[in-house]
Amino acid sequence: MRHFLLFAGIVLVVFSCRKDPEITMSDTTPYIIEYPERISKYLPPMPIPADNPMTVEGVELGRKLFYEEKLSANNTQSCASCHDLSIAFSDTGAVSFGIDGLPGTKNAMPLFNLGWMERLFWDGRSMGLEAQAFAPVVDPVEMHNTWPNAVAALQDDPEYPALFEKAFGSSQIDSVMVVKAIAQFERTILTANSPMDKYMNANNAIGSSGWSFEDEQAAYLGFTLFISEDKGDCFHCHGDSFNPLWTDNDFHNNGLDADVAGKGLGAVTGNPLDDGKFKTPTLRNLVWTAPYMHDGRFQTLDEVIDHYSEGLQHSSTIDPLMKEVDNGGVQLTTEEKGYLKMFLISLSDSSFVTDGRFTDPE
Repeated sequence: MRHFLLFAGIVLVVFSCRKDPEITMSDTTPYIIEYPERISKYLPPMPIPADNPMTVEGVELGRKLFYEEKLSANNTQSCASCHDLSIAFSDTGAVSFGIDGLPGTKNAMPLFNLGWMERLFWDGRSMGLEAQAFAPVVDPVEMHNTWPNAVAALQDDPEYPALFEKAFGSSQIDSVMVVKAIAQFERTILTANSPMDKYMNANNAIGSSGWSFEDEQAAYLGFTLFISEDKGDCFHCHGDSFNPLWTDNDFHNNGLDADVAGKGLGAVTGNPLDDGKFKTPTLRNLVWTAPYMHDGRFQTLDEVIDHYSEGLQHSSTIDPLMKEVDNGGVQLTTEEKGYLKMFLISLSDSSFVTDGRFTDPE
């Protein structure tokens, strides 16, 4: 509850930084989102806030701000510092470090396909992309800045006033416009062109994934284990072929620890029944997003699979979906583990991590 109250206080301070309560859109160009085939087939268009419509100018500005180090107190850190495109907008460390060299408490979640997610962060403390974007700038462990200082740095820059004028109809910058632009850019970060996407889009036609026949078939066998109720049993939390996000966007205690007091969602809601529950991460692009879990405890996919196979731990809030906790897990054979790993790897989209639409515009 302390964390929740602190965050609420931060939001109040943030909104007090806003100078212009009525942002007007002047001569902007609507941004048309290009949905990957797998996403457009199974998901509705992402919900766009009425007070933050997508525009070409807003997305362009948000992309520049995502890489802007002037948002940090010492001009050394940007959003991209902890969310690197080359590794699917994730970080290589178990936790990320802020401008003062202090470590965070949780692994940096990858950023993509975010437009359908209502609650963000491992513990769900932010509701929506705009709310999430407020937090890192003033977090004492991250950018350790104040919004008035960050806004002043942007206002004094020779480029930004004109860019904000184009995007929001005002050259007088405020924190609300900053986070709205960043959120617009983040909504464009979409990925669903992995080998498994290609295979499923082609109705499981042999050779459609671009992989060898042997690897393709191993990945498909892994998928059958993944959706098997009595074997892998992964789909309840991570979705199936009809859920291109590969997450249920919910919070679960997946048997990592016996002691869950005050951790995860429970630290935000204050409800002890939520202790030990963390957001289900997407399974996309796992090739690049190690280490895994909220605290980055697992360095490899093999360790992740071993956890669900024979490493589950009982606790007071263990999720009922961890049905084999009494046996330590689902007890996969070595061969089955190999198939499941191939399936997880097959959800990685190599075109995404080099997509020029998401690089630093400099």
